Amino acid sequence: MKRTDGFDARRLRPRPQRSWASRVGAFFGMMLILLGIFLLIAGGTSFFNVHESLTKLAPERNTAITFIVTGLVLLWVGWALRRRIRRRALKPNDLNLSPRLLRKRN
Repeated sequence: MKRTDGFDARRLRPRPQRSWASRVGAFFGMMLILLGIFLLIAGGTSFFNVHESLTKLAPERNTAITFIVTGLVLLWVGWALRRRIRRRALKPNDLNLSPRLLRKRN
């Protein structure tokens, strides 16, 4: 028979305070992602001539292609930065269990 009185699963995985550097890095990564999305939208609208007032900002197709490529690069860099920071923040707190123990028993 199992005793569950007083069991607290949070004791198995204590979470230390996150450093300010990781928070600033995550914020910077999110800003890169947002800037990449905005550049993709601006480049796409000027490339396909969706709206005339937006095409005045970037009249050439080369500029639109530059916006699109720069937006994709910023999106990828921001995503990679956020992923790396989140992995680093969560990795030391993981439980080290073998895959055999994590499987469901029939």
